[in-house]
Amino acid sequence: MHVPDVSVVVIVYNDAERLPTAVRSVLQQTLSGVEVVIVDDCSTDGSFAVAQELEAAHPGRVRAFRLPENSGGCGAPRNHGVQQATGTYVMFLDSDDELEQNACRNMLAAAESTGSDLVSGMCVRVYVDNRFGKTSEWYPWIYSRTRTLESITEFPDLLVYDTLSTNKCYRRAFLLEQDLRFPVGIHYEDLLFSAQAYVAARRITLIPNRVYHWNVVEKASAKSISNRRHEIANFVHRMEIHRRVDEILAAKGHAAIKSAKDAKFLKHDLVLHLRDLRLLDDEYRQEFARLANGYLAGIDPDAYGHVTHLQAICAYLLGKEDWDNLLPAADAMVNKGRLSSPLAMRDGRVYWCGGAHLDDAEGRRILDVTDQGFHTTALPALQLGNRLTSYEDDGQGTVTMAGSLVNPLGRIGADTELSAELEFRARRQIGVRSFTFPVASVRHAGDTIEWSATADVGGTVRPLGVIDAVWDVRLKLTAGGERITSRVSVGGVDLDRAAALRVRPRLTRLVSDRFEPEMTKKGNLSYVLIAEGPAAVRTSTLINNAIQGKAANVVKRGLRKALRARRNLGSGEQKVKIYHEVFSKLPVRKGTVVFESHLGKQYSDSPRAIYEEMVRQGVAFEAVWSYAGAKPTGFPKDATLVKRWSWPYLRALAQAEFWIDNQGFPLALTKRPGTTYIQTWHGTALKRMGFHEPRTKAQGRAGQAKFQAAVDRFDHFLIRTEHDRRTLAKGFRLRDEVLLPTGYPRNDALVAAYREEADSGERVRGPLAAELGIDPESKVLLYAPTFRANADGAVEGFTFPFDVEEFAERLGDRFTLLVRTHYLNSVSLPPSVAGRVIDVSRHHDITPLLALADGLITDYSSVMFDYAVLDRPMLFFAYDYETYANDIRGTYFDLKEKAPGPVVATADELLQAIAAFDEADAKYAEARQRFLAEFGEYDRGDAARQIVEKFFTGSGK
Repeated sequence: MHVPDVSVVVIVYNDAERLPTAVRSVLQQTLSGVEVVIVDDCSTDGSFAVAQELEAAHPGRVRAFRLPENSGGCGAPRNHGVQQATGTYVMFLDSDDELEQNACRNMLAAAESTGSDLVSGMCVRVYVDNRFGKTSEWYPWIYSRTRTLESITEFPDLLVYDTLSTNKCYRRAFLLEQDLRFPVGIHYEDLLFSAQAYVAARRITLIPNRVYHWNVVEKASAKSISNRRHEIANFVHRMEIHRRVDEILAAKGHAAIKSAKDAKFLKHDLVLHLRDLRLLDDEYRQEFARLANGYLAGIDPDAYGHVTHLQAICAYLLGKEDWDNLLPAADAMVNKGRLSSPLAMRDGRVYWCGGAHLDDAEGRRILDVTDQGFHTTALPALQLGNRLTSYEDDGQGTVTMAGSLVNPLGRIGADTELSAELEFRARRQIGVRSFTFPVASVRHAGDTIEWSATADVGGTVRPLGVIDAVWDVRLKLTAGGERITSRVSVGGVDLDRAAALRVRPRLTRLVSDRFEPEMTKKGNLSYVLIAEGPAAVRTSTLINNAIQGKAANVVKRGLRKALRARRNLGSGEQKVKIYHEVFSKLPVRKGTVVFESHLGKQYSDSPRAIYEEMVRQGVAFEAVWSYAGAKPTGFPKDATLVKRWSWPYLRALAQAEFWIDNQGFPLALTKRPGTTYIQTWHGTALKRMGFHEPRTKAQGRAGQAKFQAAVDRFDHFLIRTEHDRRTLAKGFRLRDEVLLPTGYPRNDALVAAYREEADSGERVRGPLAAELGIDPESKVLLYAPTFRANADGAVEGFTFPFDVEEFAERLGDRFTLLVRTHYLNSVSLPPSVAGRVIDVSRHHDITPLLALADGLITDYSSVMFDYAVLDRPMLFFAYDYETYANDIRGTYFDLKEKAPGPVVATADELLQAIAAFDEADAKYAEARQRFLAEFGEYDRGDAARQIVEKFFTGSGK
């Protein structure tokens, strides 16, 4: 008898409709030696009959089994499937999901070539009820490349994050030898089974291929077991599984993995339940706190250092059972960026909870939110917490409500004049429709602003039928000259007793005539348009009559078509289509130049230098600058400004004679033959780029072809050194004739600054130093680290790798430290360092900052290559060099060998190197010259002039 290569165990319970699709995804695998083992968990809907039909239709390939009684979970049917499987390898599939067509072949090949007990591939969540075909990869950074582990200790993140059992292929003999079974009678069985398998496996292989399609229904009426978080039994099961996993890790001595797992518990498992606390009663909360705190007592204290400030705060407040502060903190965690708690300032630090728990050392550490920048961020940019304190209605159409708005650190001064409006805004895809009501009372109350308003909703708000089905409520506060808008959250107000408000729809009362207050998923107040009483009866009767007949069908088809066209008009797909089919057929407009810097986020860099040189030389041209965000700031007034991805932006690109940018215009837009694309780029490469990156190679032919087509649009690519020719150009597969060895236009100003200083012997700091309030006697250091993201690539706030307060205390009398993070990151400084450490991250153009600085501190940022032009001291704080240099991208050279300044690894070494600043200046003078010769040989100060003369004035052609 032929032994199958892979047995796929398909479990099913009351899912007769979807079971055939799941089984078909196995039978259609490109690997032929695959069998299907269906295990029905004693369904009541005919699922087993469907399974038997599939078995009869595919004899020898499909076998069907049924458990004698329902087990209530996934463990028992999967265990039974393993017992019945005959394949060399085993995989698991749920009846509502599907395998990727090549899953079995790819996983078998990896297992056989490496001898692994377990092979894991990428799972993709497919949102089946999403009309835009939404998908998301499950922890894609884990599967960025193929790798084989001899032990889970080589890559603990695998056990911590990917706890699925279904995106894996197991050697069946391994499962039997280790007696690996799913737990029965308890939820979250995948988490325990995966931990057991990871720890027991002698070898594990990860492949970057998609293998499992996890079908998700976002609007499902029945929640899955794991999503029923309002049931306390659910949390009991979660805690028990975590304890069992901890026991496994402790038995093997895996303390580091336990610590990483604890961090995930704090920022994922616990968070899921904390989000729902506001919806649950005191009895649930008390039992939840008892269970959670019992487990939190065993958490590794170091785990708190790997979670967000709010996750740590919530866990701490839960331990204290401080519900008055915990519920607002949980509200802030659900509404990202919301400041829902009063703050306190002590000894130059800012704390959450308005001063509570500061007598506890642990409390001071966890509640310290100085780094979040609440004390420096402009008030209109803060999402101030605004909760209801009372709510009354008259049973007709008028509602009276009062609320409390957080006033952080009393930043809205007691003498500030206040006024406010209450806005009801329709939540609709197209257009804005809103009504406002004056707030009768708004007053200062210490840490809060208290307000109350009466709104005649029924007599004023006129919905447009079902078009305006949902309405949100916002408070618009005017404090002095600042306008602060905030969503109104329900807080502790009980809306169950609130009556629906009578309203008069503008079109007709056929569909609805009531506004029903409700709390959104994020805890905010909204109103839903409903029909009630006689209107509900009329609606039902008339709609049922109206939907019958040919005329109704014609109307419905036309309406659907119109709505679809209107909805799709602004979609990215439709815009790309119109760009190519309409705008690209229009004539190219001679003299039109579209400029873009860092995806429209800035007016800066080499595109700015070229633009300003064109203006200086009096070139006749039409300048179009792209901007991102709501409003353009800092862009030239004499240029046409277009928002990125807007219709004017697309039309400008389609008709431009020149594209000039430093990163990349949208990949989906093809450049016309009549358009010249000048790519200035934005830095010499230390990290491997383009096709030199393993991740690019792992994209497959289609992904690589798309990337190649994007870089093939470059007609000219600026380089500043032969190193660029060997690295960047090769990484992007650029032809040699595309390369322009001009240097970077953005560095022309630095070359000029160097020459002026060399000629005069004096350093002229200019107006920027005065603008920043820098002491003329102080040396200026610029700290400019490279871009930082978390493990899965998400952008996060920047965390200092050294103590800025210690810097200010030890060295602040001699040095002023300018902090300039990457434009994708953000930073916040404690009030205690004011004047000695200055955040200059909002200065878009870094060139004036480089010219100002007496020395540069960086890690791996390409700014080092630009600063080398000035021949000034550099310090390299490479505290994570091994991780950075040896990650999946790698580097083109060893920074430690070529760095033109001290390379330090600890904060103490950094401060010592700064203290010896003058000594390093002299010691590394020759190294700086060698560095500039190798990495900046073409930066001669005339790059912008060369570009303008070559392409726009004709004198350089």
